[in-house]
Amino acid sequence: MTATAENGWELSISRFIKAPPPKVWDIMTNRINDWWCPKPWRAEFDKLERRAGGASSCTMFGPEGEVHPHPGTVLAWDEGKRFAFTDAVVGDLMPAGPFMIGIWSIEAEGDGTRYTALCRHWTEDDCKRHAEMGFVDGWGACADQLVEMCEG
Repeated sequence: MTATAENGWELSISRFIKAPPPKVWDIMTNRINDWWCPKPWRAEFDKLERRAGGASSCTMFGPEGEVHPHPGTVLAWDEGKRFAFTDAVVGDLMPAGPFMIGIWSIEAEGDGTRYTALCRHWTEDDCKRHAEMGFVDGWGACADQLVEMCEG
């Protein structure tokens, strides 16, 4: 899909997973630290309130000592189907420099599950910057790690 203003300057990744949706959802949500960061980086979710309006706090750690905190807010939590975060609101409804809305969803497809991760941006420049940062490779690696965990 081409990123346009009409689709929120969207970038997306999709994978078919040979596992039932309940298993994929369980791994997506309960083992998020194990798949949500392309190796050799790692992610730690210090907080993840599983409800719309809940707080999220993820820190990404790089192999050379890099530390990148990502506080945010849960925008949607539809149990067994999808969740969404943004970095535009942090803490007690404090505005932050918005970059994206991330949406992760699953749905039954044939004898498995369709996983889709998409990212919407406030501006075309943010979208281009995210693409140049390696969105396809990075989010694709996360998706591949999820597939491996679910199918293993």
